[in-house]
Order: sequence, then structure tokens, then C-alpha cells
Amino acid sequence: MADKLLFRDIDEPGLNTMDVYRRRGGYEQLKRALGMPREAVLNNLLASGLRGRGGAGFAMGKKVSFLPKGAMDIYLCCNADESEPGTFKDREIMQKNPHLLIEGIIIASYAAGANKAFIYIRGEYVLQADILDAALAEAEAAGFLGEHILGSEHSLSLVVHRGAGAYICGEETALLDSLEGKRGNPRLKPPFPANQGLYQGPTLINNVETLSTVPFIIKMGGEEYAKLGTETSTGTKLVSVSGHVRRPGNYEIELGVSSREIIYGLAGGPPEGRDVKLWFPGGSSSPVLTKDDLDLAYDFDTMAKAGSMLGSGAIIVVDDSTSVVDVAYKTAYFYRHESCGKCTPCREGTNWTVKMLERMKAGEATPMDLDIMASVCTNIIGHCLCVLGDAMAMPIGSMVEKFRDEFEAYIEARRVEADLATAAFPEPELPLIQGAVA
Repeated sequence: MADKLLFRDIDEPGLNTMDVYRRRGGYEQLKRALGMPREAVLNNLLASGLRGRGGAGFAMGKKVSFLPKGAMDIYLCCNADESEPGTFKDREIMQKNPHLLIEGIIIASYAAGANKAFIYIRGEYVLQADILDAALAEAEAAGFLGEHILGSEHSLSLVVHRGAGAYICGEETALLDSLEGKRGNPRLKPPFPANQGLYQGPTLINNVETLSTVPFIIKMGGEEYAKLGTETSTGTKLVSVSGHVRRPGNYEIELGVSSREIIYGLAGGPPEGRDVKLWFPGGSSSPVLTKDDLDLAYDFDTMAKAGSMLGSGAIIVVDDSTSVVDVAYKTAYFYRHESCGKCTPCREGTNWTVKMLERMKAGEATPMDLDIMASVCTNIIGHCLCVLGDAMAMPIGSMVEKFRDEFEAYIEARRVEADLATAAFPEPELPLIQGAVA
């Protein structure tokens, strides 16, 4: 594996402070970037091949290049609403190395010509938001934020905005509505945020990990950074590994390594005597893979060819001690709860899915329910304003497809249990009311 970039000395005491960060070379890449033409900084981002680390995997440099040029306000929004179940990598960056994120935001804003920036952080990250506020105050005092940064023509204001605990606000257009003080609902696209985003102005939206990588691209040069990873999945990636593993946590890997090396090598694999049943490669919204897929390379394209996605880089491992029906139920229940309700397929489809899984658990389902549930998932995918509905439908659909035999056996076992319970404790016959017609 390549040397660590984002997690190099991440546990050094005091790294969250300006003094320690600068002692380790912090803000030197900002000085270098401001000494370059904007086009040169953008060209480095394009040459790096850096793909968004928040889930969609869209090339960051291309996103920046889509922004219109002109004398209007251009906005940069850092999506720190890390709400995808199983994902906790951005939290560690913000908590332990906030100045790295701030430096990345300033460089990216310079490349994009943005003069106003926001860090939209999830409401539950109270500690991390406090740390970011303190780091911002230090950066402003040192002259890295504000008017004419380090004597250049670039100016930037940066604000930490705290969300109120809604998964939907991790979707970029719902995030924009929330920033504007509205209810966090996804917008119809087009127009896309690059053209008409925050306050109707051109807006660049990127994830914490993506922006934190920018200083390393400036330091190494875009072409040199692109030598890490694979041709279409360049660089290093933070992965959050959780579930049935012996060493859960955040790890920095070079894209293209074996998934087995991550799950068994870094995270220690499942407990003794257990085997991997299924795993989510990119958070709970990604279609599940099985133990037969453990030797696949962990990169954007390989995960997509396998029928899943790398997503946010959150690997959730489920071993053979757990029922796939329980996993499906908890997944569907979460997305039903977090649906904003704006789109009918998502609002109704998530509810239908939960109710059918509840029927299975109650012993009231038949194998036909599996076909209905699969059909509901198919009718959700691609038919909503955002991908929240898809985020439930894709993993549930993949579980039914890969573990149909287990679902059917579960349905039959629960039906037998329900029948035995009914036979042992029959419902008492109610006496007729006197005077009623029998």
C-alpha cells in the first residue's frame, strides 16, 4: 500500500491546532497555490483524476471546470453531513486535523473563483463543529481567510453551518435548501448546482475527504498523484470498516487493493468461527456483495462492474450469525424514517417494503411477498428527485436476489411458528350477546 496522506500522523497530539499543523508544513500548499494562476491549480485537479469521495464518485476537477466565469458571487459548499450508516471517516478528519480541510477549501475556492464558502456539518457532530469553529478563528487570525489572503487577490469568507440531524440533507440540493433556511428537500435537476445552486448562484459542492485531499495534489502535482491507485480510480481512499470485524475503524488504503486485504488484513475479519455472509462496499445504500466477492479490487469501476458501488467507502460486514431478513428490515426501516416524503415512489415504496418485511417477521408472508417487494424496489429506482429511494431499493433488491433461498426458508419457518402458536393458544370464542340473533 502507498504511504498515508490524509492519515499521516493523524493521532499526533495537538494536530487540530494551528501551531502543530503549521509545524508539519500546514498552509504551505496554500501559499504555493496562490502563487500559481487559477488555471494551473485547476489543471492539477483535472490531472489528478480525483473522484468525489462522498458517494457519487464524480471527478472533482470537472465539477470545478463546469462553474461559469464572471463577476458574480460563486459559492463553495463542503458537505460534512456524514449521515450514511457505517461512515465515520470525515468525522475523524474534522476532529483531528481540521486545518487540513480548511486549507483544502481555500485552495479549491481559489481554483473555482469562489468567494464565499460554507461547511455544512451534521447536527450530531457537536464536538467536531466546535473544533472547526476554533480552527476557523485561528485561520482568520493568521490571515488565511478574509480579504486578500496572503496579499493575493483572492478573498474568502468561510462559515460553519450546523444541520439539524436529517439524512436527506446529505443530498446536495437538499443541503442547499437547508443552508438557505428552508426545509431540506431535494430540488429538481436541472438546473444543476454548478449553474444555479446556493442563493441561485454557481456552487461547487464537495465532500470533506475530497477537499482535504486537495493540498496533497498541489504538493505532489496532479500527474504524480494520479500514479496512486488505478487508472480510473486514482489516489488513496479512507474506508470506514464496521460490523462483524475484529478491528473496526478508519483505514487509509490505495484504491485498487483487494477487498479481502481490507476486511481480513486491516480489520481482522469476522470473529473466530464465523464467516462473512454479506458486506456493503459503500455504506448501507450500496447493493450487497457476498464472500465470493472478497477478492475483487476495491475501486470505483470494479465495484460498479460487480453490481454495487464504492460509495462513501464505508464497508459494513455481516457474518453468518445474522439473518439477512433482519439486515434488510433494519436497512429499510432507516430509509423509511429518513425519507422526506416529497416523492411518491420513495415515500410509499419505503413504507411498503418495511410492512412486507414486518409480515415476514410476524409469520404472515408467503414467497409471493418477495416478488412484490422486488417489484416495489424496481419501481423506486430512478423515479425520485434524489437517490434516497434508490438507497433503500438497491441493497434490499440485492439481498432478495442473492439470498432468496434464505428469505423463503425464513418465511416458512415463521409461518410454522405462527401456526403452532395459534394452535397452542387459540383465540377464545366470544359469547353471544343475550337477545342477539345466532
